[in-house]
Amino acid sequence: MQCRNCGTEIADKAIVCYRCGVGTTDPIRKPVPIKRGRRMPLLAGVLPLVLALAALIGGEASGYPREMGIAAVVLACCGLLLLIVGFLRRR
Repeated sequence: MQCRNCGTEIADKAIVCYRCGVGTTDPIRKPVPIKRGRRMPLLAGVLPLVLALAALIGGEASGYPREMGIAAVVLACCGLLLLIVGFLRRR
């Protein structure tokens, strides 16, 4: 039998070519493709938005409404930025 890659004469029962190392048959099992999760970018973007909403709601009760408002704006901007980046990476 001849190697299908390099053409070297090899034994009929050979599993691989001794010269180039290529298998003599196709593999029986193919590797399972890796599925990438798409929920993480969505969760990473939504979580800061939920925290921003909580900061706005709890700002009056905390006694520091101005600081909580600033924190809410920062969290909302971070959340929106993460969502935009996540959606752009999908394309």
